[in-house]
Amino acid sequence: MCNIEKTILDSIAQEDSSFKGEGYTSLAIIYLFFSLSNWLAPSFMSVTGPRVAIVVGALTYIGFMITFLFPSTVLLYVGSAIIGIGAALTWTGQGTYLARCSNADTISRNSGIFWALLQCSMFFGNLFVYYQFQDKTHIDKQTRDLVIGVLTAVAVLGIVFLLALRFMPNNAEQDNELEEKQTGCGQAVYALKSAGKLFLTKNMLLLSLAFFYTGLELSFFSGVFGSSIGFTTSIAETPKQIVGLVGICIGAGEVFGGGFFGILASKTTRFGRDPIVIAGYVLHMAAFFMTYLNLPNSAPFKDTTDISYLDPPSASMALVCAFLLGLGDACINTQVYSMLGGEYVNNAVGAFALFKFMQSVAAAISFFYSAFLGLYVQLAILVVSGTIGTIAFVIVEWSFKRQHQDD
Repeated sequence: MCNIEKTILDSIAQEDSSFKGEGYTSLAIIYLFFSLSNWLAPSFMSVTGPRVAIVVGALTYIGFMITFLFPSTVLLYVGSAIIGIGAALTWTGQGTYLARCSNADTISRNSGIFWALLQCSMFFGNLFVYYQFQDKTHIDKQTRDLVIGVLTAVAVLGIVFLLALRFMPNNAEQDNELEEKQTGCGQAVYALKSAGKLFLTKNMLLLSLAFFYTGLELSFFSGVFGSSIGFTTSIAETPKQIVGLVGICIGAGEVFGGGFFGILASKTTRFGRDPIVIAGYVLHMAAFFMTYLNLPNSAPFKDTTDISYLDPPSASMALVCAFLLGLGDACINTQVYSMLGGEYVNNAVGAFALFKFMQSVAAAISFFYSAFLGLYVQLAILVVSGTIGTIAFVIVEWSFKRQHQDD
């Protein structure tokens, strides 16, 4: 939904002058509430467990999509806040459940498989959107309702499968202090304090820099990049149609990366996580540079006839950038999941909650400034934060390597 939300909302606004909903504002609200709610997710899961948290969070996704069938500025922003809360439960629950299904030998493989399956939604969802938006310069109500209706139906089917998840026992070492917290309230308070202590450790503070970058690049490729292409009128006869292709290429990169690192986990883990993260960094830097050459500075805001260094802008280059963004994202996120699930198994709930907290804070900030900062400034921010985040991740990875060698 992220990469088509602004396009759909702009189409609604063209038909209904009373509708003032703005895509970047909605996404900023989502990630603002997402970030705040991540501090409460460990407490919620200490009482319910990850399976219930995942299902409750998934229900909020359905509610948010339904708001597009009844356009209302207030309903849009309220739905954005609710899905932000639900997203914290879903993502922290998924990470915790993944950690419970894995051990030190299988976490890299399972992280890759999880990421590939997760990102299949981008590939198939955007393939559907591409055909629905074909030859359209304006997304009419009938097309919007069909797209939202199909995505909602798929989400309902997904919840049915989530309900079938089997119970997985906690594989963390026994925590005597947590054992003493017999009441749900006591466990919830302890889980919150435990996450706070973990956040202040040296390695987690360094990892937070990497987490922050994943939030910035997530908001860029999921919201800003596709919209920028759709608003660049000279890139194709029907630039809105290209938005669907962009999502397909991002999804293809994500699925390829996740599948590759899942299938070949036994070989890639031999060299550690840091070479894969560095490879993702290089792919992203290449994509940012090509985007700088290809798209105009005013592209994120509205339809524009401006050009950048390439005249006319190249749709093919934009699609290559989309694939590189997806593949680079898979490189980084699979290794983050592998590290958190493998090195923080005794506090997986807190570790994944902190990851999603920093990521969603960054995404919220990014969507706020995306409404007024030009494309080139946004790319500069991504380059600087990506460099710092990659260095921080490598330092932590080397720290864990030395620790394992000493043991």
